Amino acid sequence: MLQHFHWHSGDIIPHRPGKVVCVGRNYVAHAAELGNEVPEEPLLFIKPATALTALEPGFIIPVDRGEVHHETELALLVGQPLTRANTEQAAAAILGIGIALDLTLRDLQNQLKALRQPWEKAKAFDDSCPVSRWVPITAFPSWDDIAFSLQVNGEPRQSGHSSLMIWSMLELTTAISQHFTLLPGDLILTGTPAGVGPLHPGDQLTLELAQQLRIHCQVSR
Repeated sequence: MLQHFHWHSGDIIPHRPGKVVCVGRNYVAHAAELGNEVPEEPLLFIKPATALTALEPGFIIPVDRGEVHHETELALLVGQPLTRANTEQAAAAILGIGIALDLTLRDLQNQLKALRQPWEKAKAFDDSCPVSRWVPITAFPSWDDIAFSLQVNGEPRQSGHSSLMIWSMLELTTAISQHFTLLPGDLILTGTPAGVGPLHPGDQLTLELAQQLRIHCQVSR
């Protein structure tokens, strides 16, 4: 939970971690694998700061609430306030890129969907957003040319690329700011590619972000 989460040594801002604005169904293949339609505009939901935890050296998952699925995503770190921003303002406000897991209680989410109820209990629980350390945005020549991946116990699970997003990271940041004011320390999760699946205590994960980060961590209970 938040009291156990901190920006890693050497991170690029001193701000207290804030809310996490997440984007659903931003890759066509992921929407298809869950039988969902592609929305006409970004599908947004929020995780609170208490959902944040560090990826390294490991993180916990609940074991009594059904399957916990990994959703591997590029994460953006906000460094300036943004309200109804244009694209130039949005680009200037992003300080860094990391890699994150949007952990999802899939059985519960499906139950909530069937009842046409909100997803928060399945998406916003404590420790549901493990996040890596940050890479300065200046390390990436193009926001539209960033690859990332997840392996579980040495087996490839997810492989994504920012060029395959339905809405680009800059478009998402701009769109989000029309609805929610973004503050320094807030995060944006930009959607997950196909290949989501369950995690179990003891699983060994390897996450890669372009040529910038390679992270090894373990799932515990």
